[in-house]
Amino acid sequence: MQRVETDREDWERALGAVAAGVVAPADGGRPRSLEPGLAPPPGAAFVPPFPLELLGDASFRRLHGVRYACLAGAMANGIASVELVEAMGRAGMLGFFGAAGLAVDAVERAVDRIQSRLGDKAPYGFNLIHSPQEPAVEEAVVDLYLRRGVRLVEASAFLNLTPAAVRYRVSGIHRDERGNVVVPNRVVAKASRVEVASRFLAPPPEKILRELVGRGAITAEQAALAATIPMAEDLTAEADSGGHTDNQPLVVLLPTFLALRDKLAAEHRYDRPLRVGAAGGISTPWAAAGALAMGAGYLVTGSVNQACVEAGTSDAARAMLAGARQADVAMAPAADMFEMGVKVQVLKRGTMFAMRAAKLYEYYRNYDRIESIPAADRAVLEKTIFRLPLSEVWEQTRAFFARRDPTQVARGEADPKVKMGLVFRWYLGQASRWANQGEPSRTVDYQVWCGPAMAAFNDWVRGSFLEAPENRRVADVALNVLYHAAVLSRARVAVMQGATLPEGVPRLAPLPRDEIEKRAANPYHG
Repeated sequence: MQRVETDREDWERALGAVAAGVVAPADGGRPRSLEPGLAPPPGAAFVPPFPLELLGDASFRRLHGVRYACLAGAMANGIASVELVEAMGRAGMLGFFGAAGLAVDAVERAVDRIQSRLGDKAPYGFNLIHSPQEPAVEEAVVDLYLRRGVRLVEASAFLNLTPAAVRYRVSGIHRDERGNVVVPNRVVAKASRVEVASRFLAPPPEKILRELVGRGAITAEQAALAATIPMAEDLTAEADSGGHTDNQPLVVLLPTFLALRDKLAAEHRYDRPLRVGAAGGISTPWAAAGALAMGAGYLVTGSVNQACVEAGTSDAARAMLAGARQADVAMAPAADMFEMGVKVQVLKRGTMFAMRAAKLYEYYRNYDRIESIPAADRAVLEKTIFRLPLSEVWEQTRAFFARRDPTQVARGEADPKVKMGLVFRWYLGQASRWANQGEPSRTVDYQVWCGPAMAAFNDWVRGSFLEAPENRRVADVALNVLYHAAVLSRARVAVMQGATLPEGVPRLAPLPRDEIEKRAANPYHG
């Protein structure tokens, strides 16, 4: 028994020193480190170094100035908060502020804070979400980013490219003194459909470029240069995730996008590399190791970050997320694309939001105006879901859009179907706000974006210091996932060469960040 425990400890220590090469003798002896430049003995299994800084694509790390090819995706309404972005940046990773759903002045305040705190010391980015119902808001956000020198955005939920997105990418494009095309503004695009991915990996559409030239937003020379670059150099394959999702399996989506990347890169002959990252389900070492093995250039975490202390949500929502199990998610109508029937993935356990939002969409689909809904049904809606007369909900909605986008008010007053959609969207928007603020009277209506990755993470960390939501810090979570993915990958390499690992090795138990950094930096000497 003592020999078994010694073997287990030897292997755990050897695999955990990810920066060192390890030899496992053919006779089953102890694993030991292999000095650089030396060849392993004949028949021995050799586990090469897996430094965390070398996981993923080197060009991704260089372009974005990060130590690790890992980023925290944008979660709307500031859930991906200033604090979250700052924590990721200071830990050598990248975070995107969740600008979607916020007023432009609130986004500008976030720009002020992040630029003053991080400046040139660490990387950061902001979300640019497709807003088909509010194109003026999308344009205003791009105006803000260009005015304030925000050089990196995560483009999400796009169904098609828009003039605003193209204008952001192309603004400032020029040739340097050597004749190289310089593109100041970078885009990391998230997509879950091939047709959307194709648009981001292609040059900006000629039709939109002509439109931008016509209105003086870019010059003809800039439009010509834009035809030589991809709309995005980084494309995230977004599999089954929280929020906007098509529920795609990563093992299908990622290889498809990698093949598409290779095809379009050869077709357009770009002078810069294209990368494909992985999102959706990236919450455990097993998922991260699988994505990297398939060729992901970088990893994107999402749902798990919402349960971290830096997230701009409530303690109540964090506790709900920390208790999520595999069957505790559901699809529900999206607030920003409600009328189009687009859905988001949300937490089901502890809330009736998904069921109630689906009921509202059923009414929207079946009736042409609020007044057409049977009186008894309207009374139930006012009592149980809105807790207000629908006439008062409209007045609040009207006042909101009068500040945010007055064209919505005009459309609602001219078309009763549009008005009904806006009134129903009031509930969907408020449900997210109630969750973020922890409104105790509305717990049953919390809208909490969540994918199955949250449950997988909870299962992994159960019994460890990361089980309690108050101990979950976004950089600790990301580094644990990355480090243990490297350990797991090394174990698989050893097994594939005939090594026999003791039962239960590797354990992959979450560790404090300082312990990970120590193990990742120090060579193993067995």
